[in-house]
Amino acid sequence: MKKLSAALLLLSTAVFAQPYDNSLTEEAIKARLAPVGSVYLAGAATEVAAPTGPRSGEQVYQAACFACHGTGALGAPKTTADWEARLAKGRDVLIEHAINGFNAMPPRGTCMDCSDDEIAAAIDFMTAK
Repeated sequence: MKKLSAALLLLSTAVFAQPYDNSLTEEAIKARLAPVGSVYLAGAATEVAAPTGPRSGEQVYQAACFACHGTGALGAPKTTADWEARLAKGRDVLIEHAINGFNAMPPRGTCMDCSDDEIAAAIDFMTAK
């Protein structure tokens, strides 16, 4: 009796089941994944301004270096006295350490989009303070 009931249940669900539509076109997928709405901010710029050229040492310092070198976090040099021992090794060594990382400083500090020249300008700015 149990086998007969199971067979009837299976047969009845197979009869009433809808066929699966496998015609997923790229347009249908894009429409299904499209955002429901959007946010409009009056007066907000729609395009991001492209960089106009290399950033100055002060700009790089303020954007990427200040978090550690402005506070002295993890032993980062911040005063002229802190920089003296490092300057004794030479500017090229400082630039190499800034680009490749040294001790607690990660490569390029926190400025992954800085060029080598921008990093050198930031070093010049910090050591001149």
